[in-house]
Amino acid sequence: MSGFSGFGRVLMIVGILLFSAGFVFWIGDRIPFWGRLPGDIVVRREGFRLYFPIVTCIVVSIILTLVLNLISRR
Repeated sequence: MSGFSGFGRVLMIVGILLFSAGFVFWIGDRIPFWGRLPGDIVVRREGFRLYFPIVTCIVVSIILTLVLNLISRR
């Protein structure tokens, strides 16, 4: 049974990550600055709209890096 303890831990981490992603998608529309930070690229043409939230992606990446580093330290 000890061979499954590592697999169980991986499943728990994947479950937490999926729950967190679902929560962010659920509450994402209620965050006023989500995808509208200065530096996010918006191209609007007739019949075409392109959003490229580069700054939002960088901010999310920094936050996730900090959180995961805090979690992984023992």
